[in-house]
Amino acid sequence: MQKNRDYEGVPQDAPPIVRQPRALISPQETWMSIPIGMPNCPTGLEYLTAVDQLLIKRQADLVEVFFGCEMKNKSKIKNSSGENVYLAVEDTHCMTRNLCGSCRPFDIQILDNFQNEVLHINRPLRCEYCCFPCCLQTLEVSSPPGTVIGNVEQEWSLFTPTYLIKNSYGENVLRVKRPRFAIKCCANVEFDILAMNGDKIGKICKRWAGMEKELFTDADYYGVSFPIELDVRMKAVLLSATFLIDMLHFGY
Repeated sequence: MQKNRDYEGVPQDAPPIVRQPRALISPQETWMSIPIGMPNCPTGLEYLTAVDQLLIKRQADLVEVFFGCEMKNKSKIKNSSGENVYLAVEDTHCMTRNLCGSCRPFDIQILDNFQNEVLHINRPLRCEYCCFPCCLQTLEVSSPPGTVIGNVEQEWSLFTPTYLIKNSYGENVLRVKRPRFAIKCCANVEFDILAMNGDKIGKICKRWAGMEKELFTDADYYGVSFPIELDVRMKAVLLSATFLIDMLHFGY
């Protein structure tokens, strides 16, 4: 197990997380260098100050391919240069994954190169297909774990999936919305990121992986883009919203 390292912005006694999947990252892959001198930034989110795009690549699991047993999802999160920024690791029970499927509650740990959990995502159990605004989807996002920095809340709509991005005070900051009638067969699927005045400032995009991968694996590939000057907490909440969208609309 790699020991916790001291680097600027992280105290030496920061507790390491011991469940990082080492095999997910090969020694040949590079990690993004952490920006320094970032005031008023949660520890570990300094990376997000220097990016306007993140790529999320879920890893295929051979157990799922051959036996159909839902395993814990693991994803690499990279910047536009292909450098690793974070790892995302699902923390759920086997029975929960295989009985509840895509409507399951989950915790996702976002880990950095130093085995620290820098972001924690929690989804409570909610009904996935609900025709009434009584049981809408929600995510709670914390950084560091235990300190809430924002939430993702589903807005009730019969035809257009829409999600509100909220700050730690419960104020609406952004809206994520899929354009009506925008889905095409065998093509990318996009969700617009909108300011509260309706201006488009970014997008969340599911990339078409090809017929074989789409049918026989769940190795999805997403991109999320946003203004580089956007607050890092809201960038982190948008990253978290990608996992909820994947779960709800594409069988995460």
